[in-house]
Amino acid sequence: MKKLADRLLHRFTNHETALSAAHHSIVQPLLSSNGFFILCFKLAHKITVLTLFYEIVSANVDFFSFLHKNSGSGRTDQGTSGLRHRNDRRMPPQGVRLHIQDRYVVMDNGILQVTLSKPGGIITGIQYDGIDNVLEVRNKETNRGYWDLHWNEPGGKGIFDVISGVTFRVIVETEEQVEISFVRTWDPSLEGKYIPLNIDKRFIMLRGSSGVYSYGIYEHLKEWPGFELGETRIAFKLRKDKFHYMAMADDRKRIMPFPDDLCKGRCQTLDYQEASLLTAPCDPHLQGEVDDKYQYSCENKDLRVHGWISFDPPVGFWQITPSNEFRSGGPLKQNLTSHVGPTTLAVFHSTHYAGKTMMPRFECGEPWKKVFGPVFIYLNSTTNRDESLWLWDDAKIKMMGEVESWPYSFVASEDYPKSEERGKARGRLLIRDRFVSNDLISAQGAYVGLAPPGDAGSWQIECKGYQFWATADEAGYFSIENVRPGDYNLYAWVPGFIGDYRNDTIVSVTTGCKIEMGDIVYEPPRDGPTLWEIGIPDRKASEFFIPDPDPTLVNRALVHPQDRFRQYGLWQRYTDLYPYGDLVYTIGVSDYRRDWFFAQVPRKKGDVHEGTTWQIRFKLENIDQKANYKLRVAIASATLAELQVRVNDPEAIRPLFTTGLIGRDNSIARHGIHGVHILYAVNIPGNRLVQGDNTIFLKQPRCNGPFQGIMYDYIRLEGPPS
Repeated sequence: MKKLADRLLHRFTNHETALSAAHHSIVQPLLSSNGFFILCFKLAHKITVLTLFYEIVSANVDFFSFLHKNSGSGRTDQGTSGLRHRNDRRMPPQGVRLHIQDRYVVMDNGILQVTLSKPGGIITGIQYDGIDNVLEVRNKETNRGYWDLHWNEPGGKGIFDVISGVTFRVIVETEEQVEISFVRTWDPSLEGKYIPLNIDKRFIMLRGSSGVYSYGIYEHLKEWPGFELGETRIAFKLRKDKFHYMAMADDRKRIMPFPDDLCKGRCQTLDYQEASLLTAPCDPHLQGEVDDKYQYSCENKDLRVHGWISFDPPVGFWQITPSNEFRSGGPLKQNLTSHVGPTTLAVFHSTHYAGKTMMPRFECGEPWKKVFGPVFIYLNSTTNRDESLWLWDDAKIKMMGEVESWPYSFVASEDYPKSEERGKARGRLLIRDRFVSNDLISAQGAYVGLAPPGDAGSWQIECKGYQFWATADEAGYFSIENVRPGDYNLYAWVPGFIGDYRNDTIVSVTTGCKIEMGDIVYEPPRDGPTLWEIGIPDRKASEFFIPDPDPTLVNRALVHPQDRFRQYGLWQRYTDLYPYGDLVYTIGVSDYRRDWFFAQVPRKKGDVHEGTTWQIRFKLENIDQKANYKLRVAIASATLAELQVRVNDPEAIRPLFTTGLIGRDNSIARHGIHGVHILYAVNIPGNRLVQGDNTIFLKQPRCNGPFQGIMYDYIRLEGPPS
């Protein structure tokens, strides 16, 4: 405990976050219960309660039992004392037991029992805290807890496949741990029927752990035929009579509709199949709301824990992903989480918010192996129904403990390197932009990562290897930890600056290495001084004007300002706001926060749609007719769109610049505020500009449907080089 106190004091003296009165009511009993904590409490205004929780979790101290024992009552006003199975709090005398039957395998550690089909490796049941099965017992056994994928032969049709093993074996069986394997092997007789991969699904249960781990090893041999992989994940279908409350972020948690509410007679399907208007829901409080699973998507960097709560009995079911190293697309890739079902997903790879550019193609002659996971399925409970919502807070604390424990020490596969077998790289990223500062600028907040070798920015569509990312501190220093051995490029992007950085040197990570990168200088794209700019270069469109949704098509859980873009049907609001003419933005007068619509979409005209042309009006003096000006257009997302640029002549037959058809992100329909980022540079000859008033026309002519369009990230006009 003394060691814990030292760590807490160190934290107290290095944090400046004020504790609210509510936080004090939680922390007070803990701090006043022991002498050394009294000193800590004098500094408690400098730490958040969550940080305190995290330190206790890291020290393997059970906060809830400690608080219960020392607070002088059986519970606190916050109702935490009844929470159970916090951070493996109980060490039951029973070790982990493995029961092998003819058709099933059961792992049991005295806290929960997990039943899997044999040799398929489908989770058919999870018994926990008095619930005989938290999975939907009315579903077929193959539709409860399973690994799946979506694939196709090159040029062929997509095939959905619930992965079922054909052989079962025990990898580890001790009182402390059980690890079991379900393997499906491929041979040429299966060509066209199954994806040409050997797939090894693993499940791990630990002594005293209130959950189960799972990971998969996918392998394609060199001589096998090629294929494309669209998606792979783990899916859980929970009992709809129990789990009604979903949480995937502090600002996105709610009572959810029943799956029956999405059936004919209870809802109206909107512009696409996944979006429904609840017209006669089982819960009348949800009448008139919109449900759409894409409203609960999340970026990888924030997608650590999500799941469901049952109120009777009070039980939580949570999917925890402690690392993003095995996920496709880097930290900004968006994936599905939990949605009506009740369904919980652990998505490892998908094409959502990216399209076919995110679909890896494997050729005959290309060997490949990748480990997806482990992820952790965590269950918790409380004895008091009034404390049910605290299960979400407990799950977040458990998640932090899992993140701190990564990479896990107990995984048996040699394809999963332990901590001592991994390396690290560190350095400092600086920015050189002489039009901003004569000095080098620290890349504060930069995302810096190691990903497979490729072009600048290729990390955002990379989906065959592993990625490791860190955020630079205020001085630009970064440290990338726990990197698997292999060859990588160093990539970065910096909020507030356009472009992507790539270091040309291959970074070879070996076991136990510590690579010092030193000072690295990034020079963002620039030819001349900024004449004007629109937006913030942060790879998103969230700073632009996001309208209020149609009041008849609202999800009332998305009331926070940062979630406005997730409301359904915002693309339709463009026609409401601009029924006859398109957006006109005047430099020096307009404000992008209120005058630049977040997406350039078609206008609906009767039963059809028409393309739109936006105008940027600006004044220029002292034009150099012989020089080139540069228009930089950063696009946050594009869906079957085209951007045509014209200068001072909207009727010109040939545009000065066109992207051609770009993008399959579908972020407009799926409530994403970005997709795959693209940066364009347009040369504008000085003789195209005039003294005084000028206009740049941005035309998006593609209009076969309402979702074709562009989300801009940032636009800048630069003067000639000086």
